[in-house]
Amino acid sequence: MLRLGLCCIFRSEPITFRRATAKHLSTKPRKEQLRLLADICRHNALSLERALHFCKDHGIGAFRINSQILPLKTHPEVGYAMQDLPEGEAIVKIYRRCGALSRRHDLRTTFHPDQFIVLNSPDPQVVARSVADLVYHAEVAQWAHADVINLHGGGVYGDKPGALARLTEAIVGLPAGVRRRLTLENDDRSFTPKDLLPVCRATGTPLVYDVHHHRCLPDGLSVAQATAAALDTWRREPLFHLSSPINGWDGKDRRSHHDFIDLADFPSEWRKLNLTVEVEAKAKELAVLRLARELPNYG
Repeated sequence: MLRLGLCCIFRSEPITFRRATAKHLSTKPRKEQLRLLADICRHNALSLERALHFCKDHGIGAFRINSQILPLKTHPEVGYAMQDLPEGEAIVKIYRRCGALSRRHDLRTTFHPDQFIVLNSPDPQVVARSVADLVYHAEVAQWAHADVINLHGGGVYGDKPGALARLTEAIVGLPAGVRRRLTLENDDRSFTPKDLLPVCRATGTPLVYDVHHHRCLPDGLSVAQATAAALDTWRREPLFHLSSPINGWDGKDRRSHHDFIDLADFPSEWRKLNLTVEVEAKAKELAVLRLARELPNYG
């Protein structure tokens, strides 16, 4: 079964997720900080529940959860544990309700943490902060029944073999709750599928194959070859990414995403796979629903 995934937010549906800034919160006394954070976390939990219902009702099989769904959770100055928040246990129950909804209706949920999470940084403090943030993601993933925490490879730092070796070492040392959900994704500037596949094989980490990134940063592998190699790294339903360039493949900016997906960009090799394809398009649910209508035999 092919399932399409919606990423994080909505274009036209009145389903919103709120954020907070440390600068704003730092002007408040701690009690007020926690009250504001609790309000946002509760709002986001209820929005996630609404998002999952939307996906269920519209034949969308997966939803990527916003990484700031518990904003500033690990911030060194305004961070918090759920038990610190007013009615924190009740908020967690809503997230667990989302997980039950996902299981009941076979909806897949995933995370794709922000780019400041870098496991292969030469700076141990950056790595430590990254691991702490991944632990937070794993905590919410457990509640919400999410099976993927997806990362890019990180930086090259002028030494790609050294950067990949640090990445491998960092993955091996991750807590179990993070590691069993961790995936790696090729990007369009630093690490191709061919770069990451040895790390994936050495650590048992699945590769999320982003075909748009691969087309922007080729490595000698064809789409068919990269697809097959990525599939071999998975022991559960694979997850891939799809997008189209905003100005077409002959335009100046091939990396930026279009509002919608050009059906020609959907690899023929993916059509009959048991696969989740997250649609990275700016029109969000509108793009997913259009692609579902255009794909032969979808749904």
